[in-house]
Amino acid sequence: MRIGHGYDVHRLTEGRRLILGGVEIPYEKGLLGHSDADVLVHALMDAMLGAAALGDIGKLFPDSDDAYLGADSIVLLEKVTSLLKEKGFVLSNADCTVIAQKPKLAPFIEAMRHRIADAAGVSAAQISVKATTEEKLGFTGEGLGIAAHAVVLIEEVCS
Repeated sequence: MRIGHGYDVHRLTEGRRLILGGVEIPYEKGLLGHSDADVLVHALMDAMLGAAALGDIGKLFPDSDDAYLGADSIVLLEKVTSLLKEKGFVLSNADCTVIAQKPKLAPFIEAMRHRIADAAGVSAAQISVKATTEEKLGFTGEGLGIAAHAVVLIEEVCS
């Protein structure tokens, strides 16, 4: 068993769609980034890669590579899942927290869990997604950005 932690943050901006956990959230702003800027999936991928000691998403999917411009983070999660399998690991479970003052995310949590689980090849019962505010403190509390943390447990598959 191995544990990994991931963190990501992106600035909110006008003119972009808000994608979290592979789900489009109706909101007047979206996250700024080279890909779709899905902070939840990015934190999860970094946690998975970290647990397997395989670097991070900046190493695998650099923002200097136009191949990842506007990339769907769910597709990138599928690639990370495949890479872990190649190295002999599977995701046991993930516990993820999104930090956003707005919008309210509770209505979208189950859809996020299922999208992530499908991409990671696991059951939704193995994926926890929570959302919290920061009581209007800091950049997330002021509505300037959204952050996410993820903690995962991966298992080495015996061959």
